[in-house]
Amino acid sequence: MAKDNIVVGLDVGTTKVAVTVGLPVEGLIKIIGYSKTPNAGMRKGTVVDVEDTVSAISLALEEAERMAGTPITSVFVSIGGNNIISTLSKGVIAVSRADGEVTRSDTQRVIEAAKSVALPPNREIIHCIPKNFSVDAQSGIPDPVGMNGIRLETQAIVIGAATSTVGNLSKCLHQAGVNIDGMVFNGLASSKALLTKKQKEMGVMLVDIGGGTTSIAIFEEGDLSHAAVIPIGSMHITNDIAIGLRTSLEMAEKIKVQYGSAMPATISESEKINMSAIDPQDKQRIERRYLAEIIHARTMEILNLIREELKKIGRDGMLPAGVVLTGGGSKLEDLVELAKEELRLPVEVGMPVVDIDGLVDKIADGVYSTSVGLMLYGLENPGEAIHLSTDGMVDKAKSFLKQFLP
Repeated sequence: MAKDNIVVGLDVGTTKVAVTVGLPVEGLIKIIGYSKTPNAGMRKGTVVDVEDTVSAISLALEEAERMAGTPITSVFVSIGGNNIISTLSKGVIAVSRADGEVTRSDTQRVIEAAKSVALPPNREIIHCIPKNFSVDAQSGIPDPVGMNGIRLETQAIVIGAATSTVGNLSKCLHQAGVNIDGMVFNGLASSKALLTKKQKEMGVMLVDIGGGTTSIAIFEEGDLSHAAVIPIGSMHITNDIAIGLRTSLEMAEKIKVQYGSAMPATISESEKINMSAIDPQDKQRIERRYLAEIIHARTMEILNLIREELKKIGRDGMLPAGVVLTGGGSKLEDLVELAKEELRLPVEVGMPVVDIDGLVDKIADGVYSTSVGLMLYGLENPGEAIHLSTDGMVDKAKSFLKQFLP
């Protein structure tokens, strides 16, 4: 089996680096490698220690290479952090052909025109995603190619990131020995793996709860309509537990995973946690409800900030397809029920919606959703990846993906 047309998704997060290696085979995507390693070089989605980040990336790539049995030379990488911003922009051009027929080059030019939006200082555009097009007086057109008119317009959502964040992440990748095929907002990447075309048409919000940040991506009428990053993640819950129980961060993380709950009311006041079951040196016995109260307070802060983002765009309680949770923080017990109450929307934990072959059971965990989405993004946008072969396998995979992706 030729492996020279692999597509690699690399998710560089605050607490971990995750890699997924995919190979298009006869219209299916086969997972041939994956890995996950801790990362101590990031804070809130941005690089603070280049050496530690390079080390984590290199180790993750080495493990994925061994499993896949092929070298990794380039990747699609995620970008997040609380420096991410999104804004709406408008592009307007005159149709170039004398007969007024809109061509693909016209759509590319009008998208470029939409990139002229003014961003805050030291920010650069990483995505300019058209929501719809207008040809003369006719609006709401998803693809204007082949139509006739004089004036072509588009309304697009522009996602920007701090120039320093982009530069430092690029430096880490290059020092790790790989090229960058594309840099993708992590909320957009995860949506490729977890959201169906129907959900995006109806209106849905993807919430990726990472270690240091929580990314939000809202879709309506098939397109991204809003993106944001909240500077709080699951590590903040762990920190609160460590302070409240006067224990180490490692112990607090284990307690959160094994005994944590986001809803104190569901736990009996008499239920105790024997800390020695986790660490023989720790003889404490703590009330499980008290642990849940610590978790509940921080979780409510995250949910309130998410609701504020919904209010900003007038969608509070108004997304028919509800909320899809992902990321390591989404595994917290009772989080789905609490989110339903606070956001007043249907809520579920996301699972891959595209048929994937190979090591599927190994990457179903939410911590891999962004790296899987990055891989799918690479298949959907092969023009960005110069290492992809052109023997037709990618085209078959793209054709297959169109059943699920807009």
